[in-house]
Amino acid sequence: MSALLGAIEAGGTKFVCVVARDAATILAERRMATTTPAATLGAAEEFFATVSSEMGALSAIGVASFGPLDIRRSSPTYGRLLATPKPGWANVDLVARFATRFSCPVVLDTDVNAAALAEALHGAGRGCGVVVYVTVGTGIGGGIVVGGHAVHGALHPEMGHIRVLRHERDRALPGVCAFHGDCLEGLASGSAIRARYGAPLDSLPAGHEAPEIVGYYLGQLAATIVLMISPECIVFGGGVMNNDRVLPELRSTATRFLNGYLPAAGPRSLDELIVAPGLGARSGIVGAITLAESALT
Repeated sequence: MSALLGAIEAGGTKFVCVVARDAATILAERRMATTTPAATLGAAEEFFATVSSEMGALSAIGVASFGPLDIRRSSPTYGRLLATPKPGWANVDLVARFATRFSCPVVLDTDVNAAALAEALHGAGRGCGVVVYVTVGTGIGGGIVVGGHAVHGALHPEMGHIRVLRHERDRALPGVCAFHGDCLEGLASGSAIRARYGAPLDSLPAGHEAPEIVGYYLGQLAATIVLMISPECIVFGGGVMNNDRVLPELRSTATRFLNGYLPAAGPRSLDELIVAPGLGARSGIVGAITLAESALT
């Protein structure tokens, strides 16, 4: 029988926990709101304890989390959240308690790196050597996979905090990022949309300006990714991207900013290069399962 794997997609709004044999074989699942670290991590721990008492010991656990994170294994603070804007979660250890309780390896990466890995192996980026995944939800983040491996450096990519040009009709909002004000996350995230319009994107009426403005900011990111990373696939996911106007607006802006200069895109059009997730809303949890699998190989 194959190994029993635990996986956590740790988001700023909710945690998704599963026990699986592999990415295609999920045996149990539980979702919980992200509240305090003690309550949320405690509920995740009890879920795994209950399932493992019925099915057997976990062989490994993969954690795909919001950040920023210390993912340097040589660091004394490996496994911890860093200066996250999520209240109460800074410096929380996402690895040690699970490794101690279940006596198995725990592999941690960012939620977007894990989603990028899932899309590269099982989704829209299958067969591509360089895949970028961008999530646009409560916040904005991006992950990069090259040759089947997520890119790590001194920390990890933080695409949501780059500067972008302001839309001509979007001058009033100062930006909601606690660190940078009107960076990309401060202007185009779900939090920014609520601050600007008083409602989430999916509650705004048809024909509203929001998808155009959000697409304008995200399109600048897409153009920057094309020029800096030369990917074969850029996947845009997250709740904001559920609005079917955002992706076309994003592509249109990227086309305008690139202005015909597309050596990095090769023979692919932007419609083929910039796509929705092949795994839908499951990219993150499939990525967490893939992280757990990596501990065994």
